[in-house]
Amino acid sequence: MQNRSPNAAEGIDVSRYQGTIDWKRVRADGKSFAFIKASQGQTYVDPTFVTNAKGARAAGILLGAYHFVDATSVNAAQAEARHFAEVLNQVGGAQALDFPAVMDYENNPGGLSSAAIHEVALAFLTEFERVSGRRPMVYTGNAFAAYFKAPLGSYKLWIARYSTRVPSDTTAWKHWDFWQYSDSGRVDGIQGPVDLNVYAGTEAELRQAFAGEEEDEPMTAEEKAAFQALQQQVAALENSKNVLKQTLNEQSAYIKKVDQRVAELEARQAMPVPSWAKEAMAAAVALNPASPIVDVKLPSSYDFYRLLVVLNRLGVFKTAK
Repeated sequence: MQNRSPNAAEGIDVSRYQGTIDWKRVRADGKSFAFIKASQGQTYVDPTFVTNAKGARAAGILLGAYHFVDATSVNAAQAEARHFAEVLNQVGGAQALDFPAVMDYENNPGGLSSAAIHEVALAFLTEFERVSGRRPMVYTGNAFAAYFKAPLGSYKLWIARYSTRVPSDTTAWKHWDFWQYSDSGRVDGIQGPVDLNVYAGTEAELRQAFAGEEEDEPMTAEEKAAFQALQQQVAALENSKNVLKQTLNEQSAYIKKVDQRVAELEARQAMPVPSWAKEAMAAAVALNPASPIVDVKLPSSYDFYRLLVVLNRLGVFKTAK
């Protein structure tokens, strides 16, 4: 991949681990952009996300946001993408960011194959674009990038390699847009170490490139409100679908139980002589063998056999001597 440009724009990325940040001092220290952690997995929200986003904006720092991927399946990746989009709504949605929202996919705790890793990444990226209306970008380590296939090369790349040596080419990418070159930087306004990043051009080029990031004209306030309302309607429909599915499953289980009960009752209406009724049946037949009051060859009901037992116990079938 390419080397960094002279006078390249410098930036940082932060999360709750950086604590309280003085963003005006960060800007005064020459940092022109920041990527801020928003979320992780399907439920986690970084508690400093909104505060950091507002602080960076107020200081005139270009704003990006990222989501750390935990998913080990396509379905989980899609759920994480939806979670990320919902968290971004707290700062105005993906459209309110200066940069494309970032999928941070950098490790493999589930021991997935290379093909599965690529599918998880693609599922997250396409689902996020579907629900947010804006195409995301990819953050990953230089070594981990080897898992991604060529189609992901159409997404902008934020690459991590903590070295003065340029990142290596991969199947998907031969060019980086942002390079995270250190995880132990020192920046005024932040206590402790922080990740340092560089853009593939000057600050002026950075602002020019991402001012026109969207292919269409930026959404108006009315359009953004309508889009968010549509997102809420889609979410409501998804919820209704899930509720209906659960209701149908419950009704199906109930119908199955009713069918089983009906079958049991029907079986009791036409059953052979049970062992506990054989003595009573024999006594009823013996009362008048030439013309028995019951037919042992015909199945009868449970209640009929119980009646025979009661009559037999009362001595009704005893023959006169």
